[in-house]
Amino acid sequence: MLWRMQLKTQLYIDGKWVDGSGTVPVYDPSDESVIAEIATAGDKECEAAIAAAHRAFPEWAKTAPRFRAEILRKAFELMIAESDHIAKLISMENGKVFSDAKGEVAYAAEFFRWFSEETVRVQGDFRKSPSGDKRILVTHQPIGVSLLITPWNFPAGMATRKIGPALAAGCTVILKPATETPLTALAIVDILERAGVPKGVVNVVMPTPAGPAISKMLHDPRVMNLSFTGSTEVGRVLLREASDRVIRCSMELGGNAPFLVLDDANIDEAVKGAMIAKMRNGGAACTAANRIFVARKVAKEFTEKFSKAMSNLVMAPGMTEGAQLGASVSIKERNKIADLVDSAIKGGAKIETGGKLPSGPGAFYPATVLTVEKSNEILKHEVFGPVAPVVIFDTDEEAIELANDSDFGLISYVYSGEVGRAIRIAEALESGMVAINRGVISDPAAPFGGVKQSGLGREGGFNGIHEFLETKYIGVEI
Repeated sequence: MLWRMQLKTQLYIDGKWVDGSGTVPVYDPSDESVIAEIATAGDKECEAAIAAAHRAFPEWAKTAPRFRAEILRKAFELMIAESDHIAKLISMENGKVFSDAKGEVAYAAEFFRWFSEETVRVQGDFRKSPSGDKRILVTHQPIGVSLLITPWNFPAGMATRKIGPALAAGCTVILKPATETPLTALAIVDILERAGVPKGVVNVVMPTPAGPAISKMLHDPRVMNLSFTGSTEVGRVLLREASDRVIRCSMELGGNAPFLVLDDANIDEAVKGAMIAKMRNGGAACTAANRIFVARKVAKEFTEKFSKAMSNLVMAPGMTEGAQLGASVSIKERNKIADLVDSAIKGGAKIETGGKLPSGPGAFYPATVLTVEKSNEILKHEVFGPVAPVVIFDTDEEAIELANDSDFGLISYVYSGEVGRAIRIAEALESGMVAINRGVISDPAAPFGGVKQSGLGREGGFNGIHEFLETKYIGVEI
């Protein structure tokens, strides 16, 4: 097909598409075929990317906010115009269904539009000191060269959520996308180039192996900032690496989201919300509802209706018309899901639907509902796939205790017929975000982030741009 001929497969350094030190294949997880061979970076290419970003930073930092805003706005417009092409890339390399991929493109593009608007609205402060001896001037300046590391589950959304605020703030960037899904990131960088981003401002490298190269970049004195989305385990390693130079870090890490269905909830709406919260991106989302807690009074009705909705999903390759559940990103990831389900069953879980590996090629796993006791080990794991364990609770206090019994605290979901009751529970939940009577609340205009081991800092909203800005205080004698 024509769109296959338009793939960007090289590294992007200092405004040029260049070959790397080698290549690695990118696979279509629905049939394990090779889509493309992409360039990988060695020390030479990583050094060139840092040098380019460092050279470009002083001029880019001085550009008028409106100039930066217009580039981001143009990138938004191009991304929307080319949304079908990008969605096909996402579906092919990630495995998610095309309709889901289209939704991701719209979400991802919105970060360019949102931060094009925030670029010109960074506020400072000027006031008389309480003692009256001086004026207090507070301003914000771009932090410098920023290393951005993104995961495979949302290859467009995670890239724009970092690139958008970084460029808006006046920072230059080095993007390191996931090895499984680099084609989407490269397509977005191509859009930025056509939108007018000056050379050196945006660079893309794919170091292989990644760990030693990232460590070396974090220890380079020209790199001033790290923005990472990925697992908590990798996040801990990067924080230790970054601590050597006390680099500013923003971390969006793992989640294990509780989904609470109270006894006064509208069950049909709760099922609809659970389907969205659990099955967005086939369950491979840090915001996915991984622990479904249902009040005993409504547990039978909810579980039956939820299981029916899950069993009705059409599982097929992402580009198949009518597909509702695509493949996992790889056989390795699919097998992790299967192993967790098998262990849960050995621990006493009952299969309501799904739960068995399908025959045939591709990294597919069916939509699965399990009923489990609150002690089942699967509740301790972030299942990055279409698996929903359901647990019965008796009181609001028990539901809160169960929900908070996790090292993670990214997002929680509450369904209730009484808003006041839902808000009281939301305030008691240990998470950075809470969705009330909604299956999704992610929005470029809202601060995204968690507490506990789910991360540091916030992305999106008014907060997002400040992850790439330093606050400077100037005392003025008058």
